[in-house]
Amino acid sequence: MTGAVGKLKRRARLVKRDCYALYLAARDPRVPWVAKALALIVAGYAFSPIDLIPDFIPVLGYLDDALLLPLGILAAVRLIPPVVMAELRASAAARIGAAAPVSRIAAAIVVLIWIAGLALDYAAFRARSS
Repeated sequence: MTGAVGKLKRRARLVKRDCYALYLAARDPRVPWVAKALALIVAGYAFSPIDLIPDFIPVLGYLDDALLLPLGILAAVRLIPPVVMAELRASAAARIGAAAPVSRIAAAIVVLIWIAGLALDYAAFRARSS
């Protein structure tokens, strides 16, 4: 059991390091603009204090952390030149002890998505009620 827990902790540290590396990649001039955009989206969501799917919702709450975030990281990393990504990972690993950035803009976007979803749901409800 300890082996599995240790493996999960190691993977969580790698995800955190890669998120921080993507945060750095979004500001690196050697990174192509498409990769920068995707890195900014993934890192912004990772460091957002609000999740798209709240963690208190059974199963779905952790789906974004367990599935969507690693897939976003994988896609962004594939767009970044390997040499640059290696440097960014090393830099992120060195800074990992420092406070992680917090993305309030991403949190605001998540809240706007929630509001839009509620508005659409309300409009659909009103249409069915009429």
